[in-house]
Amino acid sequence: LHPQARPERHGVEVIRDLDYRGSGDDFHLLDVYRPVERSEPLPVVLHIHGGGFRILSKDTHWVMGLAFARRGAVVFNVSYRLAPRHPFPAAVEDVCAAYEWVLDNAARFGGDPSKLIIAGESAGANLTTTLTLATTFERPEPYARRVFERGVVPIGAMPFCGILHVSEIDRYFRNEKLSPWVVDRMQEISQAYLCGPEPEHGIDLANPLVMLESDLEPARPLPPFFAPVGTKDPILDDTRRLALALERRGVPCETTYYAGEPHAFHAFVFRQNARRCWADAYGFVDRCVAD
Repeated sequence: LHPQARPERHGVEVIRDLDYRGSGDDFHLLDVYRPVERSEPLPVVLHIHGGGFRILSKDTHWVMGLAFARRGAVVFNVSYRLAPRHPFPAAVEDVCAAYEWVLDNAARFGGDPSKLIIAGESAGANLTTTLTLATTFERPEPYARRVFERGVVPIGAMPFCGILHVSEIDRYFRNEKLSPWVVDRMQEISQAYLCGPEPEHGIDLANPLVMLESDLEPARPLPPFFAPVGTKDPILDDTRRLALALERRGVPCETTYYAGEPHAFHAFVFRQNARRCWADAYGFVDRCVAD
C-alpha cells in the first residue's frame, strides 16, 4: 500500500504469480521485477525472503525485488513452503526448483542466466547459502543433485543477516545480553523448521554454516559472498562465523557490520545505514557482473 511500492514510478514492471513448480500452490509462486527500458540481457537476481522459515512471502518482500530491478537486474522474487506445516527440507526443495526454473526461463524475461546472483535475508539467507552450496558440492539429496547437475554456479551469493546454523539454537542461551523473548523466538524457529522426521540424508542442508566449517571440499569453486549484518542483530555471530569459514577456504567475502543496526535493518530503507547497505550491495553486484 505504500506509494513508493508502485513499480511504474521507478521504471520497473512486475509480472506476478508465476508457478515455478506447476503445483497450483500459492507457496510455489514467484514475481518477476524488471526494468521497463532494457536492451541487452540483464543480470539476474533470485531473491529468497526471510521470516524464520515460518511466515512472510514474496509479497511482503516487494521492496527487495523493486530495489534490485531499479538498478538494472531482472529479479525473480520467490515464495516457498513454510514450517511447521512444511518442515525441512521442503523450503530447500522449493528454492532448488526455483533455481532450475530461473535457469530455464530467465532469458525470456530479458535476463542472462550466466550472470545470476542469489540473495536473501535471515531464513532466506540460510536458503541462499544452502542453494549456493548445492551448486558447488555434490550432494545425495535428489533436489540438490539436480541443481548440481545443471552445472551453473551463481556469480555471487548475498546472505543478509543469516541464521545459518538452525539445529544448535542453544548457543544463543550463552549470550546473556539477549532477552528471554528473543531466545524463545530462536527456539521457535528451530523447532518449527526441524519438526519433521530426520530426512534420509540428514540435515546438513539446514545448517550451511556447518558445511562450510567442515573439511568437505566442493567439486566447484564457491562464488564470492556479500554478507552484511547489524551489530545489534541477535544472530550476528552466524555472519562472523560465515566470514571466517569462507576466509579459511580462500573465498572472497565482503562482510560489513553496520553499527547499532538490528536484524534485517536494510528492509527499512529510510534509515541511513539501510541506504548505505543497499549501496554496498549494488557495488557487490556490479563487481560480480564485471568479473
